[in-house]
Amino acid sequence: MSERRAAPTVGQVVLGKRLQELREAAGLSREEAARVLRVASATVRRMEMAEVALKIPYVQVLLSTYGVAEDEAGTFVRLAEEANQPGWWQRFHDVLPEWFSLYVSLEGAARILRSYEPHFVPGLLQTEAYARAVMEAGTIGQAGPEAIERHVSLRMERQRLLERDDPPHLWVIMDETVLRRPVSERPEVMRDQLDKLLEYAARDRVTLQVAEFAAGPHPGTYAPFTLFRFAEPELPDMVFTEYLTGALYLDSRREVAAHLEVLDHMTARSASARRTEKILREYRENL
Repeated sequence: MSERRAAPTVGQVVLGKRLQELREAAGLSREEAARVLRVASATVRRMEMAEVALKIPYVQVLLSTYGVAEDEAGTFVRLAEEANQPGWWQRFHDVLPEWFSLYVSLEGAARILRSYEPHFVPGLLQTEAYARAVMEAGTIGQAGPEAIERHVSLRMERQRLLERDDPPHLWVIMDETVLRRPVSERPEVMRDQLDKLLEYAARDRVTLQVAEFAAGPHPGTYAPFTLFRFAEPELPDMVFTEYLTGALYLDSRREVAAHLEVLDHMTARSASARRTEKILREYRENL
């Protein structure tokens, strides 16, 4: 049986969905595919759901069974071998929760990331000092200094995503609470953070908006969430929402559509990107 991994890579998610499509196009059930492999049907399900790594001999047998042409099968196998390679974030396995590993993988593969953050500056935009202050405040539990520094290092490593030659479009709506809540007794921490937000606000592929108190309540006032959109047609939009001890990954059309509708509604009601820059400067001047 294939070995379980802490979290799938995006490549495994895409190829797993493609395996399911090929099986269904061939008119085979999971049970029938499992009989060809001489394994339990649960093994086929786990491969299709990216709950396990793609075992190459199994993939080759399935592609042959599904009638996939030799050249296409060869390409699929090469992609499967690449998808099975551990992501860079796995070296942070000592502090990275299992439920967040997939988030980092999706984050690195997305073309568009749209998020709502009601409490803190999003991790991709945090300064090192701000990130450390948030974590020291207890948002990651009773972790010691070494674990906190590992978390900070992971967060800074994630930010390399925005320095790529072709970065994704990051579109963030922050509640005004984010700007009002001090995370440290040292005012320079928030000053430097606001400077960084202003720097990113000037970038072509970063859009920042503030949901002002004056605009009143909005439909997103429940929990932070992120919507991922990918270039790969095999991978549908996905939504990540976090709670105290875990997270949910949503990919049903109904749930994703509901979150997208909320984001569009909030976008219309929040301060424009230009006004947001003005708001950030005003907060910066008052510190």
